[in-house]
Amino acid sequence: MSLSFDYEIKQDILVIRLDGELDHHTADEVRVNITDLIEQHKLNNIVMNLEKLSFMDSSGFGVILGRYKHLKSLNGELIICSVPTSIQRLFDMSGLFKIVRIEATEDDAFSCMEVR
Repeated sequence: MSLSFDYEIKQDILVIRLDGELDHHTADEVRVNITDLIEQHKLNNIVMNLEKLSFMDSSGFGVILGRYKHLKSLNGELIICSVPTSIQRLFDMSGLFKIVRIEATEDDAFSCMEVR
């Protein structure tokens, strides 16, 4: 299976929705797409919706951690939302939730993100 990458910009926040598998086959494309959108639109806040993500491996973790670090360097924030149960277990085991904020829904993510 492949990965579908959809995005929109709401209130100066880049909203990314991933559908499919975020793995070593798709990670570089996602990383490049996100970096290009950040630079093109001069954004520093991302809400990443994983609701339709069916699989993620260590390359996917790398994408998330890399974007987190990039946004922190821009004084921005990354919030992950709508995490499927199977991927939530991976986040819990890896400790990712201690670094990256995770919210239940996009609306929850927006409500706790400081909109500029």
